[in-house]
Parts: sequence; C-alpha cells; structure tokens
Amino acid sequence: MTPLPPGSTIGILGGGQLGRMLAVAAAQLGYRCHIYAPDEASIAADVAAEFTCAQDDDIEALGKFADSCDVITFEFENVPVAPLAAIADRAPLYPPVAALDVAQNRVTEKTFARTHGGTTAPFAEVTDRESLDGAIEEIGATAILKTIRMGYDGKGQARIKPGDDLAVHWDSVGHQPCVAEGFVTFSHEFSVILVRGQDGAIGYWDTPHNIHEDGILAQSLVPAPAEIVAQEQAARALAAKMAEAMDYVGVLTCEFFATADGPVFNEMAPRVHNSGHWTIEGAITSQFENHIRAICGLPLGDTGLAASKVEMTNLISGNADQWQALLSDPANHLHLYGKGESRPGRKMGHVTKLFF
Repeated sequence: MTPLPPGSTIGILGGGQLGRMLAVAAAQLGYRCHIYAPDEASIAADVAAEFTCAQDDDIEALGKFADSCDVITFEFENVPVAPLAAIADRAPLYPPVAALDVAQNRVTEKTFARTHGGTTAPFAEVTDRESLDGAIEEIGATAILKTIRMGYDGKGQARIKPGDDLAVHWDSVGHQPCVAEGFVTFSHEFSVILVRGQDGAIGYWDTPHNIHEDGILAQSLVPAPAEIVAQEQAARALAAKMAEAMDYVGVLTCEFFATADGPVFNEMAPRVHNSGHWTIEGAITSQFENHIRAICGLPLGDTGLAASKVEMTNLISGNADQWQALLSDPANHLHLYGKGESRPGRKMGHVTKLFF
C-alpha cells in the first residue's frame, strides 16, 4: 500500500453536499478534487479544482474523468454500476463496486446482513400486484412498502395499515419492484459509522441516536441513551463483518433499530452519512477526513469525541433562513450547503453544537 502524496487528484462521483464536504476535507490534506455530476448546479464543484458535467452513463466522459484522477470515490450509493466497469482499469475505486451492488438492492442488502449474522425486519420481495397480497399475508398487515432500488429520506415508500386498499399503495410506488417490510417495535434508531483502511484497520465513531421526522433525519445526538449503548457492540460486530466481506475501504454507515431483542439492521450506506455530520467538530477526526485518509492509503485518524456531548440538527427547507439567529449562539457551528432553492424536505444545511 503506497499512500497517495499531496497534490494527487481525487475523483468524486456526485455533486451534492457530501461531495462538497469531502472536497473540503481533501483540500485540507493537500489533495485536489475533480467532481463528476450530471447537474450543472453542483454545490460540490463550487469547492473543487475541476468539474465534469456529464451523465452517469457517458462512457467517454467517464473515461476522461478517470484518466485525470489518482483515486475515485462516490458520495451517492445509486451511481449506476455498469458504467463503472468502463473505468475499472483507469483508477482505483473506493469503496469497491461490491458495496454498490449490495446497497442498491434492498433485498440483496437485507439478505447480505442476514448472511453475516444480522437480524432484519421480516421482509418479502414484491414484483407485481398479486405478490403484494402474498407478501402482506406472510409478514403482516402493518408494513412498509419500499422500492427495491433508489429512494431515500422517505421517498419511494408507502406505509401500509390493516384494512388499507393495497392497490392504492401499489400505484403510489409506480408499480416498481419493491420489498415489503414487517413492522418492527423499537425504542430508538441509531447508526454505526465505521471507517476501514486499505490495510483492514477499522475505527468507529461514537454511536449517534438518530431522530427522524417525516422519514428525514432531523437530529443526531451523542452520547446515545443506555438502550442504544447496550446494543452497540453487537451492531458494530455486524457492520465490521459486512465491511470485511466486501473488502471495504472508506466510511461505511449501517442504520439500526434498538429493540427489546437486540439491534435490528435497517439499511447500509456505503459512503459518508448525514448521521455522521456531527463528527466535523464533534470528533477528533471527522468522517470526511477519515474517508479521504482511507481511500488515499493514509493512516486513519482518531475517532474519539472532542466534547462531552454533541448535537447535530439538520436545517431542512426554510429552517436555513434562520442562519443569523443560529450564529448568535457562539456554541453553534453552522454549515450551509450553498443550495439556491429551498424545497419541502430538502436539506439546506446543518448546525452542530458542542457541550464541554
């Protein structure tokens, strides 16, 4: 393993806020970043050295992009896998394509977790209207219908209650292949955020307690309540097994429910994650810096807490307009993503507060 020297170019597939924060962390370590994204209005490109605006399946553009990079990563797990084969021999890609294969299919993802000893909600694959009836009969009338591919922050989902007209829910997901998940009784939601280096070394950040509103992460709080801490080691063990099985390099996030019977795996994100934004100020080394360290072959940084308590709050839609009031509290660390248009449910920034 030969570390990439400062001055090397890191390619980032995706142009959103995660790419933006990765580029900032990379710049602090002396690297250049080249953003590849289909949208001209890329907030990641605003802070990067180079920008290629092209479609994800543009093989020629991808090839030129790869030739300009010393290593490539991504900020969005729904990058199409097939076109990446065209650049596989142009530059190293971390995390590996295997992680995208798992994360992009909810059935594959849950099966993968079970294979490595994890517990998931009961689930059944739904391919047509008739199989939806069978799935609900199998797992119960209280369920969540999720598209197998794409969908995040509550998108591509339908909540099913006893007595509902299943045809309405099938229409709401556009008749796309889905997974029906049985209801899980839980006390808290949390995520395991780990980083794995090219040498196989693994570091963990403190486990955040995640609070969602309308399917979108609202807050991440550290330290987590005792109910979560009691299940932390089992959840970490599963996340580590999954990372090792994929020969993973970079930051990996696995989301869990804390239940009376132990942690229940919900989903994984093969990338830096919203529930780890608190690490920018709240940890000695942030998830963004450690992701860059990992993919560049550098030693991993200390993941320990930088304060006794950390609160991260997402600024969704018009909440970002309160930036002056937020900055009036000197304990607040404000991050605005530079998005021009505020829409319902859109993450415009976040604010982190440290307590000593």
